[in-house]
Amino acid sequence: MNRDKVLSMIGLAKRAGKVSAGAFLAEKAVQSGKSVMVVAACDAADNVKKKFRNLCSFYATEYLEYADKASLGQYTGHESTAVVSINDQSFAAAVISKHHSMGDASAKET
Repeated sequence: MNRDKVLSMIGLAKRAGKVSAGAFLAEKAVQSGKSVMVVAACDAADNVKKKFRNLCSFYATEYLEYADKASLGQYTGHESTAVVSINDQSFAAAVISKHHSMGDASAKET
């Protein structure tokens, strides 16, 4: 079984209590300055992705579109999750590192 290292790292961060899952909690984490990185599902609604791209741009937070809502939800302990906020610098750096090492052309990073 080929495990997705990016999603595994997000799951590990969730178990460590360093993730805010869901659009509402992720938005609050970004606005409060707690968020280091936001990961949005590629199949999230366009208005949700645009909202978080703009929020992350304004608050100088990393933004990455990756995976789908079901996979993102599975690794964060939910049925489906469109957006997660990673609230720890080390976990965010690890997610970026894993993403670059996979060389996934379908994901977008800004």
